Amino acid sequence: MWGGFSIKRRSRTDIVEAILKVARNGVKKTHIVYEANLNFNIADQYLEILKDKGLIKQENGLFITTEKGKVFQEMARELRL
Repeated sequence: MWGGFSIKRRSRTDIVEAILKVARNGVKKTHIVYEANLNFNIADQYLEILKDKGLIKQENGLFITTEKGKVFQEMARELRL
């Protein structure tokens, strides 16, 4: 407990799932930062990893979740249940 608030850290999988969800239909990095509640430096790190793994692609300045990314997102969601 800190200042009356409970701080819960998200797992890497939770962050990846949030990014993939936001980027499903193609969005700019700013949208990912705000919707996934990340800062730009962290978002950059995750986006590079996701691109390297083929879970997200970048086209015309937009980040788009790939089919592989959609499968990963669905698996992560099911495992969390």
